[in-house]
Amino acid sequence: MNVDTGLIVLWVVILIVAIFVIVTIFRSLRIVPQARAGVVERLGRYHRTLQPGLNVVVPFVDRVRPLIDMREQVVSFPPQPVITEDNLVVSIDTVIYFQVTDPRAATYEIASYLAGVEQLTTTTLRNVVGGLNLEEVLTSRDNINSQLRVVLDEATGKWGIRVGRVELKSIEPPASIKEAMEKQMRAERDRRALILTAEGTKQSEILNAEGFKQAAILKAEGDKQAAVLRAEGESTAIGTVFKAIHDGNPDSLLLAYQYLQMLPKIAEGNANTVWVVPAELTQALDGIGRGLLGKNGQPAE
Repeated sequence: MNVDTGLIVLWVVILIVAIFVIVTIFRSLRIVPQARAGVVERLGRYHRTLQPGLNVVVPFVDRVRPLIDMREQVVSFPPQPVITEDNLVVSIDTVIYFQVTDPRAATYEIASYLAGVEQLTTTTLRNVVGGLNLEEVLTSRDNINSQLRVVLDEATGKWGIRVGRVELKSIEPPASIKEAMEKQMRAERDRRALILTAEGTKQSEILNAEGFKQAAILKAEGDKQAAVLRAEGESTAIGTVFKAIHDGNPDSLLLAYQYLQMLPKIAEGNANTVWVVPAELTQALDGIGRGLLGKNGQPAE
């Protein structure tokens, strides 16, 4: 029994030692994922920073703190009430893009860098926006973003943090101001609509006037061409008649007879109440009388 008991104790001791060795080996090996970093403390003091991959530490002597994410992080903070220069309270949402560049500083220089970034963002936002009026806040987002990024990057540098970007996600003015702004926008839209309508009416009237003008010009050109053609026709007709008369060598009796034929045409119309008898007509009539009566006053044979 004593021999068996000794063997059992020996096997138990060997088993305990083996388990201890296995645990020690496992505790001495640490695998750090990519884009992570681990801070190692030896006997309570900072010793080194573990890089991604397989790392060996001293068991029961070295302590590895929680791994730190080295990727760029995006943090959205809840809306913050901020007072502008003209004493209006606006609610502003901010988004911060930052990255841990020094795990040691991020671990020992501040208790919680996320809480520190949030509080620093809030105070910096109030300082920057407090020097602007509401209109400048609504129209100067890029300027505010740049100022916030510069101040935050400078303040968080000692924490081992680099601030890449700061964005104002939304700016909510007071309800009364929003209502007034909406009324102003509606009035501006109505004004633009009236201007566009007036411009359209103006252009329409201009086009109509141009059309009437072109129509009048074309009509005048047509009348002009017609008058020219009529005058040319009458001139040709008169020339033809004159040539025929000249070639026929008419005497005074023929001319007087033609005058008499034209008298009924002259008398046509209700407005012809006064007749103007040319002197040539009286001479022609006198010639006709002498021709019909003869030289002695007797009818000619």
